[in-house]
Amino acid sequence: MARTLLLRIGQALITLWIVSILVFAAAQVIPGDVGRTILGPYATNGQVAQLDHKLGTDRPYVQQYWTWITDFVRGDWGESAVQNQPVRPLVLTAFKNSLYLGLFALVLIIPISIGFGVLAALHYGKATDRIISVTGLSLIALPEFVMGVTVALIFGVKLRWLPVDSSVPSLADPVDWFRQFLLPAIPLMFVLFGYISRMARAGTVEALQSNYVRTATLKGLPTRTVIRRHVLRNSLLPTITVIGVQIGYLVGGLVVIETIFRYPGIGQLTLQAALGHDLPTLQAAVLLIAIVYMISNLVADILYTVLNPRVQLA
Repeated sequence: MARTLLLRIGQALITLWIVSILVFAAAQVIPGDVGRTILGPYATNGQVAQLDHKLGTDRPYVQQYWTWITDFVRGDWGESAVQNQPVRPLVLTAFKNSLYLGLFALVLIIPISIGFGVLAALHYGKATDRIISVTGLSLIALPEFVMGVTVALIFGVKLRWLPVDSSVPSLADPVDWFRQFLLPAIPLMFVLFGYISRMARAGTVEALQSNYVRTATLKGLPTRTVIRRHVLRNSLLPTITVIGVQIGYLVGGLVVIETIFRYPGIGQLTLQAALGHDLPTLQAAVLLIAIVYMISNLVADILYTVLNPRVQLA
């Protein structure tokens, strides 16, 4: 396990290094000049050139990348000239806000998705299975912005049950959590339901058709005991991997949802940084999202290996 873990960490670090190069390169090709964006259209060329020199954007790209990545590793993520504040607390606060929203959606949808996936597998080939499967596929295909706008119009504008503009709730008030998070979490839960329920269904169907389940059934064990002790442990292994992948998506793929509901998360911050040509904030935010994505996948693989001893660590 230790050798496998070290190998995976090494692979993740190499991948993150490649991602950092791509992030830096992508940030450089964004149209517009940093100094011009900050100073505005009426600044002179000399003022723009002076600010570019101060920010270091007029240096060679290799030198800019090396300075940025070494400072990032040391914890110095630079200064946002657009927002006039350090980048690190700005990005970490937005990341924390997105993490709250993503975990809220996960806590609600994981048991629901697994429950419906197991239910579909227990009624394999019947009407219940078809309804759940078609519903999951439909929700995956439905664009998030369409569902986000729809639920905002219905529950926020017309019925006025929930606020359309979501903010970070008070940690000590569970009711405020539901009021602020439920509306933006609904489109996320719909997408996650499709992926998680389908994986839970597929794993359960495979487990139900295995020899050890047949043996347990022939021994006379109750159906609930067979499902709880023998089916779920093995059927949920692929689902764990899917959930790990979705955690990275929830943190970094919230641009549309956070924009619709004006939620101050890392997706909204990344979009604003790109539009405002705020390169230090944009690069730090995207690289942090990549780090979270790598960690979530690594944890999912480790859990899969621990829960399934048949997996060869080599």
